Amino acid sequence: MRTSLLNIISHTDLDGVAAAALAWHVNGPAGLARVSLTGYGEVDSLISEAMAAGGELLVLDLFCQREETVDAIDRGWDETRPPFLFDHHKSTFERYGGRKWAEIDTGYCGALVYWRWLSANAKEARTRDILAALEPIVRIANDRDLWLGEIPESRLWQALVTMCGHWSVFARLAANPDAKMTQAEFDGASEFTERQEARFALAKEHIWRVGNDLSFVCDGVLEYGDVSDFCGLLLDRDDNPPLVAAVAAKRMSGDWAVSMRSRDGLAGRVLALLKDGKKVRGGGHGDASALYFPRNYTQEQMRDSIVAAIKVEKERSAAPKVTLGDLLKWKG
Repeated sequence: MRTSLLNIISHTDLDGVAAAALAWHVNGPAGLARVSLTGYGEVDSLISEAMAAGGELLVLDLFCQREETVDAIDRGWDETRPPFLFDHHKSTFERYGGRKWAEIDTGYCGALVYWRWLSANAKEARTRDILAALEPIVRIANDRDLWLGEIPESRLWQALVTMCGHWSVFARLAANPDAKMTQAEFDGASEFTERQEARFALAKEHIWRVGNDLSFVCDGVLEYGDVSDFCGLLLDRDDNPPLVAAVAAKRMSGDWAVSMRSRDGLAGRVLALLKDGKKVRGGGHGDASALYFPRNYTQEQMRDSIVAAIKVEKERSAAPKVTLGDLLKWKG
C-alpha cells in the first residue's frame, strides 16, 4: 500500500512560518509530511509537482500565480473534500474567492485563517490541545502581518525570522511551540530591532518621493532584511502612502537590485513592463517584485524608469474598457 505524502507549502515570513509550524504539529507527527517554505515564484511549481505525484496538499499564506495552476486544480478537485489552501490577501479574494478548495479571509493573517478553520472543524482532543498551544504564536503572527501593533513581541518574532532565517524559526517552533521567548532570543531580537529602528529613521530622511507614485530609497541605508518591514511601514502606516515603495541595493557583482513592494499588484505590473530578459531582469509576484539593472545605470535612471512604468499602468487602468456587451450594442 502506497503511503500518501502531505506537502505543506507556506511562506517565508513570520505568518508563513507560524502557519507551517501549526500544520506540522497538527498533521506531521501522524504521518509523512514535507515542508516547503517558499515565495510566490515557486509556489506554482511545488503545487503542480505535488499534484502530479498524487500527494496531499496544504498551502498556507500563499496562492497560485498562474491561471494554468488554478485551472488544473479546478478540473481535478473533488468538491466533497475540505479546502487545502488558506490565504488572506485581498487580491486573492477578489480573483478566487469562490473556490471551494480555498479558504480566504482578508480579516486575518494566513496562519489565523487556518487556525480558525481548524478550530471550527476540530473533532479530536489532540487537535484541540495543539490549537490551544499554538494560538499565542498565531496571534503574534496576526498582529505583525496586519500591522496591528497590539502585541509588542510580534516585532521581536519577525526580527528572529530576519536574523536567523525562516527555517531556523520553523525548527524552533516545531521543537518548541511556546511563544514565550528564551532570554537569548529576547535579547538578540531586541538588539536587532533597536539597530533597525535607527536604519529606518535614516531611510525616511533619504527617500526620493515622486508625487503619490513612488518612494525610492537609495543604496547603503537599509540592509537586505529590512526591505519588507520598511516598505510595509510606508505602504500600510504612512499618512500618505505611495503606490510603490522601492529600495535599491548595489550587489557584489556590480549590478543593481531594486526591491519593490505595492498593494493590488502594481509592483508586478511594473516588473512586467520593465524587464526585457537581457539588460533588465526581474522576478517576483504582484506585490513583491525585484528588478535587476546593469551596473552602468544610475539610481536616478532606475527611479525614473519605475516612475514611467507606473505612469503607463495608471493610464492603462484609467482607459475605458470595451466589453462584449458594448460591441454588441454598437453593432446593433
